Amino acid sequence: MIKIVIDAMGGDFAPAQQVKGSIDALNANKDVSIILVGDETQINAELAQYKYDAARLEIVHTTETIGMEEIPTKAVKTKKDSSLVVAFRLLKEGKADALVSSGSTGAVLTAGVLILGRLKGVSRPALCPAIPNYRGETTFICDCGANLECKPVNLLHFAVMASAYAEAVYGVQNPRVGLLNNGTEDHKGLPLQQEVNQLLKDAEGINYVGNVEGRELMYGDIDVMVSDGFTGNIATKAVEGCAKAISTILKREYKRNLFTKIGALFSKGVIKRFKQNLDYEGRGGAMFLGLQKAVVKGHGNSKARAFSACIDQAINAVRGDMINKMKEMIEKVNMDALAETAKQAAENGAQ
Repeated sequence: MIKIVIDAMGGDFAPAQQVKGSIDALNANKDVSIILVGDETQINAELAQYKYDAARLEIVHTTETIGMEEIPTKAVKTKKDSSLVVAFRLLKEGKADALVSSGSTGAVLTAGVLILGRLKGVSRPALCPAIPNYRGETTFICDCGANLECKPVNLLHFAVMASAYAEAVYGVQNPRVGLLNNGTEDHKGLPLQQEVNQLLKDAEGINYVGNVEGRELMYGDIDVMVSDGFTGNIATKAVEGCAKAISTILKREYKRNLFTKIGALFSKGVIKRFKQNLDYEGRGGAMFLGLQKAVVKGHGNSKARAFSACIDQAINAVRGDMINKMKEMIEKVNMDALAETAKQAAENGAQ
C-alpha cells in the first residue's frame, strides 16, 4: 500500500480543495492510503461531504499553519505543530512514501532540506514542473525557482534528476535534455551556460542535445530543459501567462457577435482539444527533486482537480521507483566527474 501524506492546510483554498482532491485520488487508486495533516475539525467537516474508504484515510491533527507571507526558515523552525512541518516529520519517520503540499514554496523547500534531507551526492535540490507541449506530451524544466544562483555542477545534477524523473514517472525513455540559453551555438550564453554546456556534453548517461532557446519549452523536441532557478522561474511563469492569455483571447473573440458565436459551435471540438493540450493544471505541480523521498509542490491556488493530479504525480514517483533511479544516476555522474578530474590532474602533473 502506497501512503501519501498531505499538507491539508497549505494553499489558498485549504482545506476544502485539498480534501476533495485527496478523496478523488483515493477513490481512483485502490492501492493508496492518505494521511491528511491539519485542523481535524475543519478536515472532518469537508470529509462529511464525500464517500470514501475510511480504512485508507487517516487524520493527524495540528494546531498551526504556515502562511504564504511568512519567512520560511523562521516559520519552519518555530511552528513545530504546523501542518507542513508535521507532514514532513511523518515522511522522515517512514510513515509515508511521499508528500504533497500547495503551501508556501519557500517553506516547502526549507522543510524539505532541514527535515527530510538531500539525497547523497546531490549538490542542490530543484523544482521541476511538467509543462504541456505542442506534441501533446510534456516537457520538464529544472530548476524553476529553488536556486536563483547556481554553479555548473548544480545544473549537471538538475539534468540527471530531471531525466530520472521523466523516465520513472512518465515513462520517457532516454529523455532528450537541452540547456536553456540565448542561442543554440556553443559560444552563446554567460560563462555559467558555456561551462554547463561542456559538462553536459561530457557527462555519461545523459541524452544531451545541446543549447536550446526558450521557445523549445513548448515548441521543441526536447523532454527536459535545464536552467538556473532564476531564468527557469521566469520561463515557467511566462508560459503560464501565455496559456491564460490565449484562452482569454479565444473566449473574447468567440463571444464578439452572433457570427463568431455560431463559429464557436462548429469549432467546439477543436477548442476542447486545444484547451486539453494547454492544460498545465492537469499535469499537477512541481516535483521537488533531490530529496530523500518524493515531494510534490502544487500551485498555491490549486483547486481539487489540480491537487489530485499532484497526488497522482507522487503516487507514480513511488510506483516508478524514482528515488532509487535518481540515486543510481547521480552516483554514476559524480564518479565519472571525479575520474575525469583525476585524469586531468595526472595529465597536468606529467607535463
